[in-house]
Amino acid sequence: MDFSSFLTSLGTSFLIFVVLMLLFAWLSRKPGNSVIYYPNRILKGMDPWEGGKRTRNPFAWIREAITSSEDDVISMSGVDSAVYLVFLSTALGILILSGIVLLLVLLPVAATDNNLKLSANSSTSNGTFNDLDKLSMGNVKANSERLWAFLIATYWVSFVTYYLSWKAYKHVSGLRAAALKSPDVKVEQFAVLVRDIPAVPEGKTRKEQVDSYFKGIYPDTFYRSMVVTDIKQVTKIWVKLEGYKKKLARAEAIYEQSKTTGSPEGKRPMNKTGFLGLVGKKVDSIEYYNEKINELIPKLEAEQKVTLREKQQASALVFFTSRVTAAAAGQSLHDQMVDSWTVIDAPEPRQIIWKNLLIKFYSREIRQYVVYIIVALTILFYMIPIGLISAVTTLKNLVKYLSFLKPIVEIVAIKTVLEAYLPQLALIIFLALLPKLLLYLSKAEGIPSQSHAVRAASGKYFYFTILNVFIGVTVGGTLFDTFKTIEDQPKELVSILAKSLPSNATFFLTFVALKFFVGYGLELSRIVPLIIFHLKRKYLCKTETEVKEAWAPGDLGYVSRVPGDLLIITIVLCYSVIAPIILPFGVLYFGLGWLILRNQALKVYVPSYESNGRMWPHIHVRLIGALLLYQVTMLGYFGVKEFRYTPFVIVLLILSLIFIFVCQKKFYRSFQSVPLEVASHELKESPNMEHIFRAYIPPSLSCEKDEEQFEDALSQVSRTTSSV
Repeated sequence: MDFSSFLTSLGTSFLIFVVLMLLFAWLSRKPGNSVIYYPNRILKGMDPWEGGKRTRNPFAWIREAITSSEDDVISMSGVDSAVYLVFLSTALGILILSGIVLLLVLLPVAATDNNLKLSANSSTSNGTFNDLDKLSMGNVKANSERLWAFLIATYWVSFVTYYLSWKAYKHVSGLRAAALKSPDVKVEQFAVLVRDIPAVPEGKTRKEQVDSYFKGIYPDTFYRSMVVTDIKQVTKIWVKLEGYKKKLARAEAIYEQSKTTGSPEGKRPMNKTGFLGLVGKKVDSIEYYNEKINELIPKLEAEQKVTLREKQQASALVFFTSRVTAAAAGQSLHDQMVDSWTVIDAPEPRQIIWKNLLIKFYSREIRQYVVYIIVALTILFYMIPIGLISAVTTLKNLVKYLSFLKPIVEIVAIKTVLEAYLPQLALIIFLALLPKLLLYLSKAEGIPSQSHAVRAASGKYFYFTILNVFIGVTVGGTLFDTFKTIEDQPKELVSILAKSLPSNATFFLTFVALKFFVGYGLELSRIVPLIIFHLKRKYLCKTETEVKEAWAPGDLGYVSRVPGDLLIITIVLCYSVIAPIILPFGVLYFGLGWLILRNQALKVYVPSYESNGRMWPHIHVRLIGALLLYQVTMLGYFGVKEFRYTPFVIVLLILSLIFIFVCQKKFYRSFQSVPLEVASHELKESPNMEHIFRAYIPPSLSCEKDEEQFEDALSQVSRTTSSV
């Protein structure tokens, strides 16, 4: 990419961002759009605009985001959102402190050398370089004394990262402890999840087995147990019943609307009973859905009783009257054999993946390794198309292999735009396909909770992006362009790849710029959700429930957001010393990200679960992993530069490994389990144990008609027969 294409990419990305920000300022002031721009506040019964017209100026959101406290974020969007913002501010701090030194020192050192010019003059090939290359480490001669400045800069970036990430770990640990020691009653703090229960002894029920086991160990604080059942069939009936209820409400709304738009008696809606309502007998919708509901209710009740009594599994939820006991039980070994009586902290009721509670110990172990192999193969498979994308989508190669495009590409305006955007857009679209697949694979491991599955999928996606984007683009593009040279001189492979690093910096500069200007512009303006909502409201939504579902914002989407941010910090760190000009782009990315996502956390997104910062160790270890990759990159590049003091970088690699080890030993256990000291803090009121117990009953096993009848279906726990 030449310098004019780079400026075009940067300028147009910035222009798009400005347009999207102005659209946000205009659209967010329209009352009809408030459910898109302020859904979190609306759901909490708050005024969307915090006082009306005075704060509805185009830049009020910036002031509100900056002046809001961390407690405000936690109260509106939970601890997980606050922890994610800590990560963004930590990355921002690392890049600002690094940039102050690197930009002031390294740019003049690189710009005043002339290695690239000499290389181009002495090369037998048509060597070329652009103006940005002069500002990189590639412009410094091999074994030059100037390389000392780059070595010291490598140490500076590393120590800044150690300091700020340690400080962040302590802060997040404090946030988690404060949330767990809250005086408010949280149902999950009084329960544990038990898996791998042994076979039921002769003459006992499953519930009697579980009750007697835990009463024997915790006689004073054991409350009751809930045996997990296979709810697949009952859930299928329940989902169908709920679907018919929604259709009935919709049909009734259409009928009522017809009374106001047509004749006073109205027109009753009709539908066909066949496939997707397109074929079959035509019937009165209200009567038809009422009939279906009346048919399914007794079926559901019968299946509930069958499920509760005959489909019990080797898992249970056990409840205690003390959260200290529950915390102790969740981190204790309960049986001599690892595959029996596996006890862990209970997830929130809304987090539980019920079908995974049925999976036994060895099956979970096998599934985990099978998923790891599938993910590894998927990464290797994707490296081929990613490498091809990075190579083929360069303008030169497109013309080379698709010669019919040459007349179009030769138009200056089209050429400039294609060079500026084509590879980056192709890569971003390609990567957008992955998160759902990886989340599905993570759940297939047998993970019991949604937050754990998200952490697992996020980790897989991180490795995916690092291997396929950072390494794949760098290596793939270089190998494609220099294949002939490598074929003739295979021993020069490492040298060629290392020398390609500065020239690849321009690609990543535009990639980062596209991510923060266009990506965060779309995030702030919410154009896509806005359009979808208005289309649904106008043409599809007939009831208030349907309207609410149309604007439901969801959560921050950590499964793809966290790995995306980690990829950016990896790219910026790895190029920070080689091409320091990338640092301002990284600062803009995390600065805008912190500001915009703080606004979204306060006003837009509604968390679907709360794990009290369990994601942080995952983020931290990968942040230091990015630092390690940066140090390895610098070790290799100093070697290519034939710098005699290159071994000094090895010291940093050792320090990083020690740093990870110390952090894991000092902090990780308090994230893995609830510390007893934290759990021992007093509550402001006594817990309602029956409410806690019922919070864990799956919706498909709840009964609308009669609580006594449902207690009967639970098989009267007090009389020691079967439970849920």
